[in-house]
Amino acid sequence: MIRRLLITALLLLPTGLQAQDAPPPTKPEAPKADVWLPKPAADLMGLDKITARLTALSVKVGDTVAFGTLKITLRACNIRPPDMPADQTAFLDITDTRDPSFGFHSWMLVSDPAVSVVEHPVYDIHLVGCHS
Repeated sequence: MIRRLLITALLLLPTGLQAQDAPPPTKPEAPKADVWLPKPAADLMGLDKITARLTALSVKVGDTVAFGTLKITLRACNIRPPDMPADQTAFLDITDTRDPSFGFHSWMLVSDPAVSVVEHPVYDIHLVGCHS
């Protein structure tokens, strides 16, 4: 009889481990998609390695600007939204009017300009940023 009372008392004690008291399992939050916001124009910086002169260039998406013998066409310019790590990127087509074998057709990043460098013997081009 005492044994039955002890077992009943133990069964009635709250343990905190019962299934109805446990919080439901939560799924880990999915990371945000890699989002970029388009901008209509970009600022570039051109360096003439011979004269050591810097030239600021502003170009709209779809337009072409000349820098020395280079023709630079901006295909896209994007920024990250404010709730993501700051960065800006532009897709550039660069050709040389004197050297048809030269061509640069790639993305440039503001945060890491060494990822895609214009390897030209006379000129350097860097993305400064995108703007409205």
